[in-house]
Amino acid sequence: MENNEALVYQFRFTNTISEITKRQWNEYFDASQPFTRHEYLSALELSQCVSHKTGWQPHHLVVTQGDTIVALMPLYIKTHSWGEYVFDWAWAEAYERNQLDYYPKLVSSIPFTPTTGARIGFLPSLSDIDKQHVTSEIITVIKQQLSERQWSSWHGLFSHKAEHTLWANTGIIVRHGCQFHWRNNHYVDFNDFLTSMSSRKRKNITKERAQIQKAQLRFTFVNGDDATDEQWQGFVRCYQQTYLKRSGHQGYLSAAFFKLIAQTMGESIRLLMIHNAQDELVASALYFVSNTHLYGRYWGALSDYDGLHFEACYYQGIEYAIANQLHVFDAGAQGEHKVARGFYPVATYSSHVIDHPAFSDAIENFCQQEQAHIKLYIEQMTQLLPYKTSN
Repeated sequence: MENNEALVYQFRFTNTISEITKRQWNEYFDASQPFTRHEYLSALELSQCVSHKTGWQPHHLVVTQGDTIVALMPLYIKTHSWGEYVFDWAWAEAYERNQLDYYPKLVSSIPFTPTTGARIGFLPSLSDIDKQHVTSEIITVIKQQLSERQWSSWHGLFSHKAEHTLWANTGIIVRHGCQFHWRNNHYVDFNDFLTSMSSRKRKNITKERAQIQKAQLRFTFVNGDDATDEQWQGFVRCYQQTYLKRSGHQGYLSAAFFKLIAQTMGESIRLLMIHNAQDELVASALYFVSNTHLYGRYWGALSDYDGLHFEACYYQGIEYAIANQLHVFDAGAQGEHKVARGFYPVATYSSHVIDHPAFSDAIENFCQQEQAHIKLYIEQMTQLLPYKTSN
């Protein structure tokens, strides 16, 4: 495909990922990235965690040339901004003040999962030039959708840097954010990791972990496809109880969703089961793994212990990543407190199309100013890293 001017693409939208086979979908996305896998997105739909009722109506984009699928893109019609983690509440409020509808909007993301990855799956043989051409054509089609359906905007969230460059080259609005990821600098074990830190930070972590050691808790990682129904039910109970206490609801994800991913992609899942000295379940955490990354996603506790959240969601993950020679541990969104525990600030990227011309100009100006703040923030957080020398 070298003569781009001669290329003609067809675009169609589907309200269910089941219209694309698992083999087709996974061929176009990095198989090692668990959240863009057909199994994960299908489980969200089959469990009704994403649906018209929950404000996440699937509207996936399929790009073809003749009989060949050229690109696939997860896409949702949103009637709210919950579960996205790139916050646009202020934009919605500005629309409301001007008596305009911000919802519905279109979102390309992994629902409830603020993890960087591909948001377009390309035909593997596609050249970089053709990828850019397809991306530009997708933006054209999205703009047509916004205009025809009277939707306010489109948002591509947490795309990886190379893909973000493709979006940026189309001239649309770009936005930066910040997360905190741990890097495995060839550590032998957790003590080796601690040795890389300044004395005061090392002592703080040792003190936090000592609190948990006194409680005589037992931490066990279980492969998802080896976990029993009882263990999965225990995790769900922890997850739902903690969400209920914190947010007043039982979480975005249901027991049916967790049952489905246990059945279809258990090899990519690690359940952390935490028991007390009486062998009673007191907490649990859900992790995902790829060839290079560990992803800490959800956790919950049935009992309160000082320092248990840090141990279950950070230190156990670091130990697992070191033991299994994983390069990066992504423990989720937000959290400046992660810096003192060795997590590096990293930039995240999103892309936006705003249909209303005046709001588009205003939001683009806001994002440009925000980028400068994010850059400064990352520099400041980097200065606070606890390591003896820059790693």
